[in-house]
Amino acid sequence: MDENGLIFRCFASGSSGNCYYLGTRQRGILIDAGISARQIQKCLREMGLDFQNIMGVLVTHDHADHIRAVGTLGERVHLPIYTTAKIHEGIDRNYGVREKLRSSRRYFECGEEWELFGMKINTFHVEHDSTDCLGYCIDYLGQRFVLITDCGSYNDEMEAYIRTANHLVIEANHDEHMLLNGPYPTYLKERILSPRGHQSNDTCGELLERNWHPDLRNVWLCHLSLENNEPELAYNTVRSYLEEIEIIPGQDIFLKPLDRLTPSPVYELNDKVIEI
Repeated sequence: MDENGLIFRCFASGSSGNCYYLGTRQRGILIDAGISARQIQKCLREMGLDFQNIMGVLVTHDHADHIRAVGTLGERVHLPIYTTAKIHEGIDRNYGVREKLRSSRRYFECGEEWELFGMKINTFHVEHDSTDCLGYCIDYLGQRFVLITDCGSYNDEMEAYIRTANHLVIEANHDEHMLLNGPYPTYLKERILSPRGHQSNDTCGELLERNWHPDLRNVWLCHLSLENNEPELAYNTVRSYLEEIEIIPGQDIFLKPLDRLTPSPVYELNDKVIEI
């Protein structure tokens, strides 16, 4: 095992909360903090890490399931909270964040490259009904990790980053048939299906079919709906699109749905993903 190699772990993924770790075995970053600080610390300690090993929190957008713990992490644990000025304004307005950010605020502009702990970080716009929403592209020691969550519709920039990713976390929120025939009220169904809502299994599969390339090694499906999706259904739908272009999950690519509440294994990101 490479002690300086890139590792990834999902702590939670879904409307109940989202949080991801990316880094090495010594230090790294969090992307989003939509679960409690206590849960995050527990997940870190299972990896032999703690908050002192975290160099910062990157925020995708200002919905509660992505920012619930940022106030605690920023002001009590003293982790820097990185996002755009517009998203910081949205965090300020969100009543789900009880501890308001003050000294821990850090700003960057969407589209500008910056660096944190040897990681080169780029961001791009994602369509979602939040104050703003970002996708992240993180380069480290020749590995490119891209995360795209909560996206109602795709754009050219998103597709361009998929075409250069080695490791991809991408939303497969719902099965459209389940959503349309499920218990949600009409207004909520319309919101999810809107161009600023959430991405379906089929849209995710189409994106991967159209933008797959030989260096895309690992794909995790994120933000699966509890009521309108099933992990096996999401996997099989996306798999069917990849098989249309003769890409076989488990052979040509690693494909895995992320659990909503149960932390994932720790993955070592190389040519072939390794569960640690």
